[in-house]
Amino acid sequence: MIECEELRHAFGDREVLHGVSLRVPEGAVYGFIGPNGAGKTTTLRVLATLLVPTSGVARVAGLDVVADPVAVRRVVGYLPDNAGVYDRVTAEEYLAFFAAAAGLLPHARARAVANVVELTELGRLLDQEVSALSKGQRQRLQLARTLLHDPRVLILDEPASDLDPRARIELRLLLSELGRMGKTILLSSHILTELADVCSWVGVIEGGRVVASGPIDEVQAALRPGQRVRLRVLARAAELGELLGRLPFVRGVRALEPPTAEGAGGVEVTYEGDEARVAELVRAVTAEGVPLVGVEAERRDLERLFMSVTEGGK
Repeated sequence: MIECEELRHAFGDREVLHGVSLRVPEGAVYGFIGPNGAGKTTTLRVLATLLVPTSGVARVAGLDVVADPVAVRRVVGYLPDNAGVYDRVTAEEYLAFFAAAAGLLPHARARAVANVVELTELGRLLDQEVSALSKGQRQRLQLARTLLHDPRVLILDEPASDLDPRARIELRLLLSELGRMGKTILLSSHILTELADVCSWVGVIEGGRVVASGPIDEVQAALRPGQRVRLRVLARAAELGELLGRLPFVRGVRALEPPTAEGAGGVEVTYEGDEARVAELVRAVTAEGVPLVGVEAERRDLERLFMSVTEGGK
C-alpha cells in the first residue's frame, strides 16, 4: 500500500534522506521509529505530497506522489505533529468545515461527520469550542478530521506526543480499531512501548536511511535469535541453569537477579521452537520439585530493538 524506493530529499545543500526504502502492506499498522533528525517527518511529508523528493520513487495505493498528488490526497489522511486548530469554533463546526474542504457534497457531510464522531467518541464535545478541549480531546478531533473522507491510508506523525497516560490509552484503542477496519496506518512515535502494543510492522530509520523494516516479530527475531521466556521460582534458582541447559531446544539461561538466601529468583531462558516449548520448560522445572511461581513470555521490546540497530548519532 505504501512503497518508497531509494527516496532522497535535501533542504538546500543538506541532504536529509539518503535513499529511504520501505514497504507497508495493505492493512498493516506500521510503526516508524528513529532518533530526532533521522528523517521520519520528512519521509511522511513526502508521502503526504507536502514535499517533492529530490530523487527516488514514493507510491501510495499504487499512485506516484509526484506524478499524481491530487489522487494520492484522496486516499490519504494526514495528521502532522503539533497540528494547529481553529480555537474559536465548536468541534462540530470544525468538522463541518473540513468535510466541506474535503469536497464532500452537502448531503454527505452530515453523515461523514456523524460517522467519525461515533468512531472517535466526540459526541459530548460537539458543542464545545475547540479552545476548551484538552490536548487529548484535540488530538481525537484532529484524527476525526483526517477520517472525514474515509481514507484508505493514514499517515500520522507523532500522534501520541504530549498526551497524558489516559489519552494515550484512548488513542491506542482507536488506532487498534482503525486497524481492524482495514485501514493501512503509518505512524511515527518516540513512545516505543505504545507502538509495540498497536503495530504489526516496524521500520527503524537513522541518519536518513532505513536500517530495519518488517513484521515486528521477524525483525526482533533477526536481531535477537530465539524465543525468550522468564521463569520465577521461590527456591533453588541457582539450579535452573544446569537443569534447563540439558534440554536440547534451550540455547541459554541467564540469571535475572542473584538468588536470595531462600534460593528464590528468576532466569531468562532462550529457546528455539513455538509456545509448546514453554510447556516443556514448565514440566521440566516442576518435575524436579522446584517451586515455580511465574512464567512471563517476552513482550515485543521495541526499546531494545531500537537500541540494537541505532547508534544514537555516534
